Amino acid sequence: MAEPMRFLTRFDLENLLDIPSCIAAVEDAFRQRGQGRSAPSGVLGIHASSGGFHVKAAILELSRPYFAAKINANFPLNPSTHSLPTIQGMLVLFDAANGRVLAAMDSITITTLRTAAASAVAARYLSRADAKTAAFIGCGAQARAHVAAIAAVRDLELVLVFDIDKKKAEDFAGEMRMLHAFEVSATDDFHRAAAASDIVVTTTSSTKAFIGASDISPGAFIAAVGADNEHKQELEIGLFEGSVVVVDDLDQCATIGDLHHALEAGVVTRSDVRATLGEVVAGVKPGRLSDSEVVIFDSTGVAIEDVAAAAIAYERALVAGSGLLIQLND
Repeated sequence: MAEPMRFLTRFDLENLLDIPSCIAAVEDAFRQRGQGRSAPSGVLGIHASSGGFHVKAAILELSRPYFAAKINANFPLNPSTHSLPTIQGMLVLFDAANGRVLAAMDSITITTLRTAAASAVAARYLSRADAKTAAFIGCGAQARAHVAAIAAVRDLELVLVFDIDKKKAEDFAGEMRMLHAFEVSATDDFHRAAAASDIVVTTTSSTKAFIGASDISPGAFIAAVGADNEHKQELEIGLFEGSVVVVDDLDQCATIGDLHHALEAGVVTRSDVRATLGEVVAGVKPGRLSDSEVVIFDSTGVAIEDVAAAAIAYERALVAGSGLLIQLND
């Protein structure tokens, strides 16, 4: 009889995963990809009337070969109209050596932590080493994880937070002050916040660009996280002119990331992209070359990040005895 599948809830995952471990795992996953050692990942997107669904899948060689497929629903109006999370979904983890289903798990914690971990890896390699100030635009679940993740790789002194819901930004700032030793302040002017920051992180569901070249100071690092379909956009196309562009996946960013808007406008070409994050981490291509360069990291979310985080959760669940065991095959 085959071993049972392990079902992990969001509560299980919150107790099994942590930011430092996810950063290390995601960095290793990108290093493998940069070295050509990881299999290509796949993505499928389907639009719905008020949101959409996407499927991401990949194989990654870790303590064993793992395959993961994640199905996420992304409905931006959910919090205000249905009192539901923007992102809901499931991830299924397989043993890629024999096809055995190892685990099924809620995807929200996986998505939140692995996305923040990828931004932190990018910040480690692409932001200035002396970066002290960071602006976080959008104060949802992703922002919470991103503050912790960026703080894990840079010695922050001041964090500025903005949201179109002013109270949400103020509440978020208060929460972050309770969790971190650095100064945290809510602002109602994201343009000034971005201009005053060494690191700018955008985690919104905006379909209209709002950050331009005039908002960014020389030497800044920008993690553009919100655009994960062709209709979303956070960065003005003019910002790509004269900036260094690093992507998590070139084909994906050219299709659904902020980059694709700049490509369609003819502001940049694919050959203008300096590197993928995997190439930078692996040392195959350079990242930042000077302290004055503005560096954009276009993050659309790559499935190897999901595999890396899910593998940690599964292996820790085995040790802790976490989750519900389900026998799929009699």
